[in-house]
Parts: sequence; structure tokens; C-alpha cells
Amino acid sequence: MKNLSRILWGVVLVVIGIIWGLNRTGVTDINIFFDGWWTLFIIVPSAISLVNPKNNGKVSSAICLVIGIFLLLGSLDVFDFDILWEILLPTIVVIIGLSLIFGNKIKADIKEKIDNADFSNVEVITATFGEQNINKAGEKFEKANLDAVFGSIKLDLRDADLKNETYIKASAIFAGITILVPKDVEVKIKSTPIFGGVTNEGLDEKANKNAKKTIYVDGFALFGGIEIK
Repeated sequence: MKNLSRILWGVVLVVIGIIWGLNRTGVTDINIFFDGWWTLFIIVPSAISLVNPKNNGKVSSAICLVIGIFLLLGSLDVFDFDILWEILLPTIVVIIGLSLIFGNKIKADIKEKIDNADFSNVEVITATFGEQNINKAGEKFEKANLDAVFGSIKLDLRDADLKNETYIKASAIFAGITILVPKDVEVKIKSTPIFGGVTNEGLDEKANKNAKKTIYVDGFALFGGIEIK
């Protein structure tokens, strides 16, 4: 479903607003700040990210969701914290193992294309504790390295002169990277999200089949996010 994460966040905010309003008018007396309420800031985003079909960081989302649930159970005294910590790490190892067995495999052609691309002479765009907004309108664009550390990069390729095949390596460490692409371009991703996410909000599958140009993205996200829009 398109914009699923936005819809789910909207539902969460509507529910919170209704409960807040009912409490203020005396209709209900629901304690929003129950023991462990703060764990919802881990559980809700992780759950929404997990069900988002365009998110490539499913393993990280699942691990964060499990951690949030365990912390909530501990805060509610359902289980002793000492027991939870003994169970938590083995559970995370099992999740990672299952992802390796049943997780989505990178298509061989995408991996081969990216691995064989020549990045020896490439434009490098960096953002460290800062922000970079790059617009390539009217410029020729073939390859780039995007490196963001505690910062953000926004690369606008919507009006760029793209070759039939374009390559981007993007690394976001405690940072965010946004890549804006033309509507008639297919995006193929090879991603490594570690407690982060790589999402592609580009063309749907039917439109992708008719795309004449392709952008290959090799994404690495460590406690960060990479968005292709």
C-alpha cells in the first residue's frame, strides 16, 4: 500500500489525540504515561518500519521491536529484567540467523553491476555534522559517493542529464541521505542496513518495466536512513 508508514503514523497520532482529548474533558481517565510508556518510542517506529514494504532494513526493525517489547515487559514487571537480558541476546541472534536463511536475496545482476562499477574517478559528496543540498539540474551525472556522518545530504537528480546506467554509493552513519530521482527511472538497490533503513519510494513495479534508465544504489545505513524518492 502506498504511503503505508504515513497512514500508520497518522493512526497513532489520531488515537493519542482522542485519548488526550477525552481525558481533558473528563470522559475517560486513561493513563498515557504508564510504566514503560517510553518504550513506545522504540516499539511504534520499529513496527511501522517492519510492515513498510519499501523498507530494506527489516532485520534492524525486527531487532529494535524485540528490544522495545522486552523493555516494556520488564517495566511492567511481567518478567524480571535479569531474565529478560538473558533471553534478549539469544533472541537477537536467532532473528539475524533467520534473516540469513529466509531473507530476501540480492539479485545477482544488481550485485554484479554494482560490484563491477568503476568508482576510481567519482564525485564525492560529504556531510559531517552539517548539511549538503546538491541540485544536478541540467548537469551530466554518472557516478557519486555520498558520505554522511552526523549530518544530511540531499541529492536532486530529477532534472539531471543521466546516462542509461547511473551508480551511487551512499553511506549514512547517524545521518540521513535523500536522493530525488526522475519519475521515468528505475532504481535498483543493494543495501546493508544496521539499525537503520534504506527505502525506495520511486516507481511502482509496472512503471519500472517501462523505464529506459536505471540508477544503481549501494546503500549502507548505520543508525541512519537512506531514502530514494
